[in-house]
Amino acid sequence: MKQPNNYLDMILRKLTIEPHISVKWPVRLMNKKIGMYGSAVNCIAVICFALSMLVGFDYGSYFSSMFISLSFVPMMCGYAYFAEKGTKLAGYVSVAFSAIYTTIILLVYFAQLTTVRLNELTQQAAVLLDFQKCGLLFNYDLLGYAVMSLATFFAGLTVTSRMKADRWLKYLLMIHGGFFISCMIAPMLGGFRADSPTWIGIAVLGFWRFYFCPISILSYLHFSNCKE
Repeated sequence: MKQPNNYLDMILRKLTIEPHISVKWPVRLMNKKIGMYGSAVNCIAVICFALSMLVGFDYGSYFSSMFISLSFVPMMCGYAYFAEKGTKLAGYVSVAFSAIYTTIILLVYFAQLTTVRLNELTQQAAVLLDFQKCGLLFNYDLLGYAVMSLATFFAGLTVTSRMKADRWLKYLLMIHGGFFISCMIAPMLGGFRADSPTWIGIAVLGFWRFYFCPISILSYLHFSNCKE
């Protein structure tokens, strides 16, 4: 009979006893960085959105808004992953709401960059589809940000205040949840119309970007300090 290959047996035993050396360590590192990178992209997208709005480049605002929503999902998933056992459910709820928000926002702004931009719409179609007309898709946009507010509220419940930056992050996330009420009620009360003064929309969006950018930055710092 052939003798067993001792060298091969030694390698197989090492992989069985110490799997973290070959597999677990890269995965753990990736889990941490996904939250960090998602937060970083989110911050950059918010800044691009602000700059596009200041120069009046609407399609730049739409494009950057898509990346705000796309990066928001891994950011919320980071909160769910690093949540302590007692707050795991809140983290899962934030992920579910972030997925709903992203779906709505992508549909709204992809329509602006394709159907609205590339076609000559009839007046009736423009009222429904053109974001600038404050019609159907504009109201869907507000609905999306209402759901986003719920996602941040539940994400805030997962944050343990270990240091001052985390306390600020927790408060900013949970207070941002209050935007749910205004984003839901305003369209129902006709708060935004195509003939409304332009400065109102600019002021509202300006306030939001200055509010949300610190959330992205603090989220990046939060994930960078999380332990696997």
